[in-house]
Amino acid sequence: MKFIDEAIITARSGNGGPGCVSFRRERFIERGGPDGGDGGNGGSIILRATQGKRTLVDLRRQKIITAQNGTSGEGRLRHGRKGSDQIIEVPPGTIITNADTGSLIADMTVHGQEHVVAHGGMGGRGNKRFATSTNRAPRHAQPGIPGVELHIKLELKLLADVGIVGLPNAGKSTLISTISSARPKIADYPFTTLTPSLGMVQPEFGEPFAVADIPGLIEGAHDGTGLGTRFLKHVERTGILIHLIDASQINPETPLEALNLINRELSLYSDFLAQKEQIVVLNKIDLTDIEPKVEAFKTAMKELNKKSDALHGQANFLEHKYLQGNKVNQILAISAATGKGTKELIALLAQKINVSDQKTDMPHE
Repeated sequence: MKFIDEAIITARSGNGGPGCVSFRRERFIERGGPDGGDGGNGGSIILRATQGKRTLVDLRRQKIITAQNGTSGEGRLRHGRKGSDQIIEVPPGTIITNADTGSLIADMTVHGQEHVVAHGGMGGRGNKRFATSTNRAPRHAQPGIPGVELHIKLELKLLADVGIVGLPNAGKSTLISTISSARPKIADYPFTTLTPSLGMVQPEFGEPFAVADIPGLIEGAHDGTGLGTRFLKHVERTGILIHLIDASQINPETPLEALNLINRELSLYSDFLAQKEQIVVLNKIDLTDIEPKVEAFKTAMKELNKKSDALHGQANFLEHKYLQGNKVNQILAISAATGKGTKELIALLAQKINVSDQKTDMPHE
């Protein structure tokens, strides 16, 4: 599957139905007067943010979306039926702009949010509406007002369900190529990835989800060092984070050095990034002499979790601000090169994404 994050469609609201010219004609009732009903309003085009939607691929296939026209009024003061609205479901995080002018129409940020992008035309008034004391038998009615045609551009601001972050050469490109159909450039030197790579992952159970390989971050990234803040902005546009660490580079004396470095940069850049849910994944366990390093990391992580409990609520403690409400209770060890442990990682990601969707779909009290 190809990840689609942009679509341009034509939205056409329904035309209003014409009003009716009619006169009441019944036995024994002379000059019954006008009784023409109004036409029905045309249907509107409504955008709705829906958590179950993750891509804009359906809208790429459907270029024109049209709402139903209103029906005409009838005699005996029967009004026309309103045309049905056409609801377009988009993923939360979709920005809607006018494709012709570039002006912003709506920013669909939360589940359930709705926005009418094209109002239906109003129905015309029947001749009953025009009866006056001096004109008791009007022989005219209004036509319906035409609907609106609008070219709109939809851009998915939420880049992916899962973002992979880590130091250069942690194996991010290899991992995304293993678990998805993406084929990024892979080489043994820093900053191999210069733009985010996107791939769709098909879990054994559940819907496909999008994964983004974020270019490597280094110390000082929040100030623009290395590839700079432009890629920290990409991290903001993902859901869950995979924090990938090269297990072969773990120093048993300071096993959390790589973890703390990246998390400190996330925290210094944005409190929002600091609170994102993370899954810590130790990569390259297929290499020799890795087990002692992995165990040293897990032991140090347990101690840091205890420290997190003690620091809970102390917002001024910047160095470990990312730990507040974001303890790491599960660490996965994998080999992206051989595929070992990647099935378990995919299953865990699918589970967390589905749980997140269910929480968002819960009705508000």
